[in-house]
Amino acid sequence: GFAPPVEEERLYRVIDAMDQVAEETGRTLPQIALNWLLQRPTVASVLIGARDEEQLRQNLGALGWQLTGEQVARLDAASAVTPPYPYYPYWNGQFAERSPVPV
Repeated sequence: GFAPPVEEERLYRVIDAMDQVAEETGRTLPQIALNWLLQRPTVASVLIGARDEEQLRQNLGALGWQLTGEQVARLDAASAVTPPYPYYPYWNGQFAERSPVPV
């Protein structure tokens, strides 16, 4: 009730993709999520909150390695949404050159 609503199908799609990547890498879901965020070109920093030292150490395990390009692409595809106006091409693609590319 405190966060914006998320479409359940999208949520499960993202979690399933993260589960697959976690299995491939031997990392935890929080480590996958943090590493994925850190690799996004529009993210300058990520703030983490830890309940205790163990959780802090787990979160810090997201550093010092990188997801592969293929893994990032899968996570991006799983989380993709149709961007709102003015970012989507309007009029069936006409004037697409005037629509800014979403970042």
